Amino acid sequence: MNVSEIIRKLAGVITLADIICVTGLPLFACWLLRTSLGRNALADSTPRRNNMSLYLPFIPLFIWFGAVVLATSISKEFLPDLPDWQAARLDHALLCTGGVAVIVVMILLVRTHFARRLKGLGLNPKTIHKDFFAGFVNLLSVWPLVMAMIILTTHLGKLTSGQDFQIQQHEELKTIAAHPQLSVKVLIIITTVVVAPVVEEMLFRGLFQSMIRGLADRAWTAIILTSVLFALLHPWTHWPALFVLSICLGYAYEKSGSLFRPIFIHSIFNAASVISVLRGV
Repeated sequence: MNVSEIIRKLAGVITLADIICVTGLPLFACWLLRTSLGRNALADSTPRRNNMSLYLPFIPLFIWFGAVVLATSISKEFLPDLPDWQAARLDHALLCTGGVAVIVVMILLVRTHFARRLKGLGLNPKTIHKDFFAGFVNLLSVWPLVMAMIILTTHLGKLTSGQDFQIQQHEELKTIAAHPQLSVKVLIIITTVVVAPVVEEMLFRGLFQSMIRGLADRAWTAIILTSVLFALLHPWTHWPALFVLSICLGYAYEKSGSLFRPIFIHSIFNAASVISVLRGV
């Protein structure tokens, strides 16, 4: 067997996810060595000054997970005969609109309760170019751990629930695969890649993690508790992988002080999921 045949056989076996994992492993190993296994990783991190009450982050959380769901339910009640693809388009239009409303609410809260307002939260446009590249590297570094959690969850699920067990696919990914209409796909991409990352990072990292960090004054405690909350608000089969991803998001926020960095990590992660589904359609 010559070299070209070996390369062709490997190309048929090795996937893009494998290549990403192999690339990410040395980056993660370097981070462990450089930070004494993570112990010194956030030694220079400082809390973001704010005067938020304990209940305050729950206001946008209720709007995002409560009011938007209520609006979707009402639309189904009044428009029960819509074709599936039109119902999906309406649902995601409401989700986008609700997401924008939640962002506006959070901006108002931040302007009232954070020192230096949006810059105090970590939204400084001057850092966008640097945060995009750094966010990509951060995601690449944690990708092997996320994939390991997915494999572990699948393995444990098959042991406990039978060989037919599969990790539940996210609802948006199911919808984008089920409907070929361009307007549905565009709305889902906007929701998944733009609106959801901005809303969830402002909410979980910006508000909840900042509040917990201010109370506990320990960066890793704030990151872990926020990650638990973030994972719990998703389907249970996603918990291990999303907890690990959320640790990365929280770390990137505390290390850089910029909220753009976890937003970019979250957006790239979601975009990769959407692309993988679209390639299979």
